[in-house]
Amino acid sequence: MSTRRTRPAPRPPEGTPPRPELARQARAVLADAVRIAHWAAGAPAPGSSAPLAAQALERAATALELSPAQVRAGWDRARLAGLIELHGDTARPGWRLRAWDRDDSAVLRGWVALFDAWSLVHAAPEDIEAGAVAEAVEAVPQVLSLLQLSAGPVPVPALLDLLAQRIAELQEERCEVPYGAGRAAGENAPATGCPAPVRSADLDALLLDWALEGLAAVGALTLGNGHATLTPLGNWAVWVKLEQICVAAQSPAGNIEQSAADMLLGCARLTPGPARDEYRAWLAARTVGSAVTELLAVARGEDALLRGLAFEALRVVGAPAEPEVRAVVTHPSLRPYALLWLAEYEGADPDDAQEILSREEATWLWVDTAAAVADHGETGLLVRHLDSAVQGTVPALLDEVRAVGHPRTVQVLVALAAAHPDPALAKAVRRAAFQVHTGGA
Repeated sequence: MSTRRTRPAPRPPEGTPPRPELARQARAVLADAVRIAHWAAGAPAPGSSAPLAAQALERAATALELSPAQVRAGWDRARLAGLIELHGDTARPGWRLRAWDRDDSAVLRGWVALFDAWSLVHAAPEDIEAGAVAEAVEAVPQVLSLLQLSAGPVPVPALLDLLAQRIAELQEERCEVPYGAGRAAGENAPATGCPAPVRSADLDALLLDWALEGLAAVGALTLGNGHATLTPLGNWAVWVKLEQICVAAQSPAGNIEQSAADMLLGCARLTPGPARDEYRAWLAARTVGSAVTELLAVARGEDALLRGLAFEALRVVGAPAEPEVRAVVTHPSLRPYALLWLAEYEGADPDDAQEILSREEATWLWVDTAAAVADHGETGLLVRHLDSAVQGTVPALLDEVRAVGHPRTVQVLVALAAAHPDPALAKAVRRAAFQVHTGGA
């Protein structure tokens, strides 16, 4: 007999209209498609799987009092939403059309099918190669996730940055060039062995404009002056898809359903990529405000490992977390993490972001990271952590560690002394730990 817990039915984000209202909105989006579907189902030889033949197009426009362009668009939408089934040259009503007026679930499924096909509803510019279009289509779910997490208008430049970043990630993931292949030919190949693709910012902007217009065409979002906002239908559809990802991404321990602290502990031994996937799934099941609040509450706790992981999860949140992260800069234990987060958010290279920290802040962060290693890591890792100190020498490090006032200083130094293989250095570290403990110089 199985003892596995069943997952409670998820609730849509606060403010999501009830299903009857969502279905009403979906019916409004597809109103012309439904009219054309009813007409096509009763018309002789209306067309084939290609666009309507000219004669049928004229008959439909006359009968329905629509322009030819409206008929053509409605015909395509009716096919994509499952309102029409084509059998040779004969159009038959799809099951969704028969249930359209009485079954809200059928209506919503039909609209989601149209939403999924947005790139077919709104054709891509002809002068863009198919590969670039495919990359943009694959990257759009990331853009939609940001819109959903933001729960309001998002500036187009922020969406453009995210689209370009996601396309670059996809290109890197697909790179199959063997490491060192470029160097064998005398080229300056990147360290990853993957030649960096040359992309135009204008191309990314054009692709984003096309994607936003396509999503607006199916009723998923509205476009304002320099910003985009999900409609209630679009917000609900993205939430549904993120919820599906959330369920699929659950680990055997059920990390996605856990508190922030338990989720972060469950991700502690994952590599960065899978960990980010877990963070995204966990975030997708919560409103952005409550998720950020919970992560920062964990970061304020005593576990240094969870503090660092909480800020890694906040990096996945991105722009919506910026005000809350900026607000904790004055919190002593969070200040170094918040400063690094903000520097990276504002475009600094992660390897260079450390330079924004003062000497004291960098030392405090060194002790905090050492505490995380001492609590959860291996002794060899704690010894290697010495090399990351900004001071350069152990005596200088010990002097500044004693002065920085981190609450875990004594425990870190004791653990380091026990782990270090050099007896003289271990003795010096133990002496420093004793001095901090007793308050001596």
